[in-house]
Amino acid sequence: METKVLYTGKTHTTGGREGASQSSDDQLNIKLSSPGTSRTGTNPEQLFAAGWSACFIGAMGIAASKLGIKVPAETAVDAEVDLCLANGEYFLQARLNVSLPGIDPEKAKELTEMAHQTCPYSKATRGNINVIINIL
Repeated sequence: METKVLYTGKTHTTGGREGASQSSDDQLNIKLSSPGTSRTGTNPEQLFAAGWSACFIGAMGIAASKLGIKVPAETAVDAEVDLCLANGEYFLQARLNVSLPGIDPEKAKELTEMAHQTCPYSKATRGNINVIINIL
């Protein structure tokens, strides 16, 4: 099977967590800072949470079309990505808090389970970090 690359995100980052990152098309041009500091800038965990939540909403849209339902315009995902430390080792864990107003709770569960199987971010993290999906 041939792989077709649909898009490649390109960034140039300097200075690590206290640096800056810029995309090749200059649509992203941000200062970075470590979590919990008062320094201006975002951090990798926030960026990962933003990307994952946006992608997950898209995956729910695909799942909804397969189930013959429509994702409400007010659909939201509040992603929480924790940077953790145990035994001197850093790791991530995450929660996706999904709001699907007007969707039956059982349908919402089915929809989020399907999305979690197809979302590229969910696939990338599967088996690597603890992920909890909460339906609000």
